[in-house]
Amino acid sequence: MGSGASKLDIGRETTLCMSVSARPSNFGTRFHNHLYAALGLDFVYKAFGVQDIAGVVAGIRALGVRGCAVSMPFKEAVIPLLDELDASAAAIGSVNTIVNTGGHLKAFNTDYTAIQILIERHALRRDARVVLRGSGGMGKAVASALRDAGFTRGVIVARNEGAGRELAARCGWDWHPTTPDIQDGDLLVNVTPLGMAGGPDEHTLAFTPEQIARAGTVFDVVALPGETPLIVEARRQGRPVVTGLEVVALQALEQFVLYTSVRPTDEQVQAAVAFART
Repeated sequence: MGSGASKLDIGRETTLCMSVSARPSNFGTRFHNHLYAALGLDFVYKAFGVQDIAGVVAGIRALGVRGCAVSMPFKEAVIPLLDELDASAAAIGSVNTIVNTGGHLKAFNTDYTAIQILIERHALRRDARVVLRGSGGMGKAVASALRDAGFTRGVIVARNEGAGRELAARCGWDWHPTTPDIQDGDLLVNVTPLGMAGGPDEHTLAFTPEQIARAGTVFDVVALPGETPLIVEARRQGRPVVTGLEVVALQALEQFVLYTSVRPTDEQVQAAVAFART
């Protein structure tokens, strides 16, 4: 495995965990497998690019897969296929983690937990005016975590009027269809695929340079690449940032604990993150 972890020894008793996404990255695979090896756990983790989420869930049941991370665009579509929603997923209506216990599939949302941690870690001001672009599953997790942390002023920017208005109403915020229609925000948050490597908009900024210049903090949940165009521009302008890599590392750690019932040390987690980024 490198970076101090021993090679995994996979056998017929090895427990399988996995992730599903339209465009999977290697971060989760490397993060989890590094920790399995470092802690001597008989687990293995594999990422899959899929389109058939119903087939995935059937496979989890049939093969006894212990855990599955769920990424865009399946975080909401997977809900009717599962047996139980943890409060973290039920309150948001979005799932990013499935835990299989003897064929019983329970859904969680560790994105929500990660955002809660980052709000405190970065000491984000509760009186900030939030401008959050996106209204999908991740958007629900981020907006809900901000709302529950006490952010009362916000705007959801979403082309999908139904989803945008619904999320805005849930948070007690406003809705606008496009960013030019809004006033400046103190906290700019991107939860769309804009800036994602390999996508059609990988070089696109989610907010204008002028909006970034007037922001207090810029937050991009996109983790691939580690430095998105939005984060690069915000750093260039000297704006404080919260990165998608921070989100993905924290939510992956909470998934790891759910799957294995083992919580690694901070040093072990830092080593796994460093390995996953190489």
